[in-house]
Amino acid sequence: MKKYYTRACNFYYNKVSKENVKKKISIPIGGNKSLSFDTIEIITRNNKKKINIKSINNLPLKIKNKVLIDINNISKVKKFPKLKFDNLPLFMGILNITPDSFSDGGKFNKKVSAIKQINKLIVDGAKIIDVGGESTRPGSKETLKMEEWLRVNKVMGYLKSKKFFVSLDTRKSFVMKKASNYKLDLINDVSGLSYDKETINFLKNSKLPFVLHHMKGTTKTMQKNPSYKNVLLDIYDYFESKLKLIRKNGIKHNYIILDPGIGFGKNMKHNITLINNISIFHSLGLPVMLGISRKKFIKDISGQNDSKQRIGGTVSSSIFSMLQGVQILRVHDVNEINQGIKVFKKLNFN
Repeated sequence: MKKYYTRACNFYYNKVSKENVKKKISIPIGGNKSLSFDTIEIITRNNKKKINIKSINNLPLKIKNKVLIDINNISKVKKFPKLKFDNLPLFMGILNITPDSFSDGGKFNKKVSAIKQINKLIVDGAKIIDVGGESTRPGSKETLKMEEWLRVNKVMGYLKSKKFFVSLDTRKSFVMKKASNYKLDLINDVSGLSYDKETINFLKNSKLPFVLHHMKGTTKTMQKNPSYKNVLLDIYDYFESKLKLIRKNGIKHNYIILDPGIGFGKNMKHNITLINNISIFHSLGLPVMLGISRKKFIKDISGQNDSKQRIGGTVSSSIFSMLQGVQILRVHDVNEINQGIKVFKKLNFN
């Protein structure tokens, strides 16, 4: 049976967007009238076609009904504990308490330096602090669960005394359980809840919000010639099947963030395809997050203009993602990305 997918496109911003929404010319993303669209791309495995939203009623009934469900998911307000999506994007600031992360391994291993970095990320504009004690870079080896916990635990007491929104970047239910005795607002498991069979039970019992992430293979294998029939639709189908499994296992809440996993089992073409078409995931009705900071695709594109921090490439891809309605950006250099977006908004949104 042919399956149809709906991608929002042809976006409007700020004043023009608000005027168009008022005139019912365009539809807001996630209830945010400052960002709206007036065109959809209807996609199948064999073809795709763009139509104006005014033409939806002319579609065959079966396709029309599917498109209307998707548009409702795209346009509805996203509600999430302790987070507001009215001024996008939100920044998830990365804190790697590891010796071997791909770009900042060893910088924040000490308690003092880690706490200093937490405070800097918050001052720079991060709304979420994502604490991780295990590197999941391509080719990385597994960290023993107790070692990972001892790294993370360096800052858990400090975080408990603050009002920061705390995300835990881990694949292990052992670390999740330990951290939940302190303060925890979100679980960010890059394995898509597949690494540890106890993770889904933990999430069910704790009722904690979480990120549903896509990774092809394992950290050791994911970059060894990754292939897809259609990277965009394959990952969309993955999210749909994972959400069904999650519901089947008793997790009923919608406090779930989708992350297609840039660089996790994807080559440059896959990554660019995903970022270019990221708005397709809005039709699943959940907030969308992207981790694009300092990633290798920036080096692949920029060639001789590559740099260690890759701030230019991160800024440009962050702005592009914001203009597709991405709600959360996971970044290292919060101040620089925030600066770039503030200037862009002032120049373009007034």
